[in-house]
Amino acid sequence: MTDEVSPGQSFSLDGEDVPFRLGETVIQAATRAGRYIPHLCWHPEFAAHGSCRLCSVKVNGRVGAACTVRAAAALEVESDTEELNAHRKTLLQMLFVEGNHFCPSCEKSGNCLLQATAYQMGMEGPHFEEFYPDRPVDASHPDILLDFNRCILCELCVRASRDVDRKNVFAISGHGIQTHLLVNSASGRLVDTPMTLEDRATSICPVGVILPKRRGFAIPIGQRRFDAKPVSEQVEGGPE
Repeated sequence: MTDEVSPGQSFSLDGEDVPFRLGETVIQAATRAGRYIPHLCWHPEFAAHGSCRLCSVKVNGRVGAACTVRAAAALEVESDTEELNAHRKTLLQMLFVEGNHFCPSCEKSGNCLLQATAYQMGMEGPHFEEFYPDRPVDASHPDILLDFNRCILCELCVRASRDVDRKNVFAISGHGIQTHLLVNSASGRLVDTPMTLEDRATSICPVGVILPKRRGFAIPIGQRRFDAKPVSEQVEGGPE
């Protein structure tokens, strides 16, 4: 991908022009321009995954994922609409009931992308029956805790461990509602992997699955990232 913005090349996002670089996706160009498109599984360090569908937008009237649709001149992209935001709220509600997300007691509260996005979208409540799945907590590693109850299957830890750390500590297994994150070791326990606190996979989780031990609530709730400013005001290229 070239670092140069194509001269005169832009697309429309909710009625405003967004310049793009050759090869960029809609969400890459929007993020660089400081424009917020809700997302969970997309991360600027990695190739698009397209699993959460939260970044769904309308492109020339057709729905597509902003993380996979390539930016092109004269595209008419709609994101912040009543219809799309209602769709996003439903997806968020489903994620909350499919896991065990108890925000008031979670160490990640105030620094959780799922929680912050739910606030941004004005999610009033789950509106679906809670699943209350029985998921394990792995405290075997001396420095890292895994709480699988909060996993949203974004696969960011899988990609970070594979592509950055070169360790392949995590994998996704199962199908449908049985899909789950697992630890790639003979015992299935994190202690039997080469993962360390310094790994990118340790810090990439957008929710509260991967947590460093002995650091809980070091930053008080109320003083954390999304306590200070909503997620829509913390976009790369946007106002500080």
